[in-house]
Amino acid sequence: MRPPVLGADGPPEGSKDVDRAEKEELVAALHERLGSATALVVTRQSGMTVAESMELRRNVREAGASYRVTKNRLVKLALEGTQFQALAPLFTGPTAIAVSDDPVAAAKVCVAFAKKNEKLTIVGGGLAGQVLDPEGVKALATLPSLDELRGKLIGLINAPATKLAGVVQAPTGQLARVFAAYGAKDEAA
Repeated sequence: MRPPVLGADGPPEGSKDVDRAEKEELVAALHERLGSATALVVTRQSGMTVAESMELRRNVREAGASYRVTKNRLVKLALEGTQFQALAPLFTGPTAIAVSDDPVAAAKVCVAFAKKNEKLTIVGGGLAGQVLDPEGVKALATLPSLDELRGKLIGLINAPATKLAGVVQAPTGQLARVFAAYGAKDEAA
């Protein structure tokens, strides 16, 4: 975007409208993203260096989520009508949000980063319409992610057929031993 050119009379005609239009676009895009997201983590960052901020953004992006510093007034407007509307009171001071379709990804990355860098604080979050306090976000971060759960499921599906056959035959073997014990008991009597 080209910066407005100031003339002798001040800002060019309609510059407020352009600024307002940009803000409306930003709110609309953020509203759409929040409407489709599963999880939202609200953080407060103060004093983070550019390198630290870039590292956090890279980690969040690698986890399949997005992270952005927010203007509180605009994000409150974007929250209206979404499942995260109840989080509006958390947006005071220098805030940023991590948004994810995976219920755990954003929380995992933000909590891990906050553990090693005290400049990032977890303020709260939301999961599928439920408001989470900072402890709730930390508890959410301990759960396995969707990718980890998928990996475990695939591992179970790919288990050798012998394990499956052993599991299926174990109850029958136990049943046969019980019948044999009763048969031996009846013969002894």
